[in-house]
Amino acid sequence: MKFTNNPKKPMPIDYRKRISAARAALRDGGLDGLIVTGPANVRYLCGYSGSSGMLWVSPRETAFFTDFRYQEQVKREVSASRTVIIRRSLLDDLVELPGLSRARRIGYEAGHLLCSQLERLNKSLSPRKLKSTFGLVENIRQVKDAVELARIAGAAAIADRAFSAIVKFLKPGLTERAVANQLDFLLKKYGADKPSFDSIVASGPNSALPHAQPGDRKLRRGDFLVLDFGAKRQGYCSDMTRTVCIGKPSSRHLEIYALVQRAQAEGLRAVRPGAQGKTADGTARLVIESAGYGKYFGHGLGHGVGLEVHEGPRLGKTSQDFLKPGNVATVEPGVYLPGWGGVRIEDLVAVTPTGCRILTRSTKKLITIK
Repeated sequence: MKFTNNPKKPMPIDYRKRISAARAALRDGGLDGLIVTGPANVRYLCGYSGSSGMLWVSPRETAFFTDFRYQEQVKREVSASRTVIIRRSLLDDLVELPGLSRARRIGYEAGHLLCSQLERLNKSLSPRKLKSTFGLVENIRQVKDAVELARIAGAAAIADRAFSAIVKFLKPGLTERAVANQLDFLLKKYGADKPSFDSIVASGPNSALPHAQPGDRKLRRGDFLVLDFGAKRQGYCSDMTRTVCIGKPSSRHLEIYALVQRAQAEGLRAVRPGAQGKTADGTARLVIESAGYGKYFGHGLGHGVGLEVHEGPRLGKTSQDFLKPGNVATVEPGVYLPGWGGVRIEDLVAVTPTGCRILTRSTKKLITIK
């Protein structure tokens, strides 16, 4: 299993292999074809990164539909699929495809198709033909190939560089918003196409909010500062969190930070092939609960990362997912004390045949900003 890539010689993506996997899933589901509308799923199966397009996958053909604005982009990106530049609308041209009209059971992505689009399909096709599907392509995407692992590792390396630089930028008096703006700048400076999500910069009491939005609060001595961010490059995301202390940490700062650090270490040890998502979560959660802070860890241990920053597999209390080599996920326990502050430590990991490889390389020692 490879994790590195030579930027001078990009590794090619085998879209035909991905289409074959989708066709196998169609057979298992008793479907004659699938209308793919989720942007990440479309990109995964044919390479298209634009904002307007649909893909038809059947046992005998794949056809990608888009409009005039993207016809040159399609020539550069789309593989293993015939391209149709629409004359009217995506759905109007799609339903005229002979293979679709002949199909008896047509799957559609219930999590992505708009209600208005479903109504349009029901008018054009017999409703008895249409069958909702959930996670058909997403399940295939959970196991990353060598190209995907290399791209995700590259995105993680960009985030590591940005963290190293932002630590030197931090000082009391800066606003959360100013730090977030600088962090986003650094991600792009070091090679990201864009941040993989809106960066979280939360200080003091705001650090007790797991998904706080950066505001005008100024960093103060005695604050925990949570930095949760990621890079997106070549379509693939990274995700990491580090918590630093503004000024000299108190005994309480040190206690909570050390607790989360221990929980994260146990969570990392629990991530291995065959482990269930809820088992990995429970292993880390037990550390926090045993210390009396169980009610202050209210989210799951982690989530999958790939073309989207939140995808499968899931590491949480009720997760039935079993980990496999090639899965990429976060391990991110936290303790959040309302009105005071919180700590989260998050690494991005790839599951290997024997355990997991940590892709996030930034130090997890508590950094003090003077």
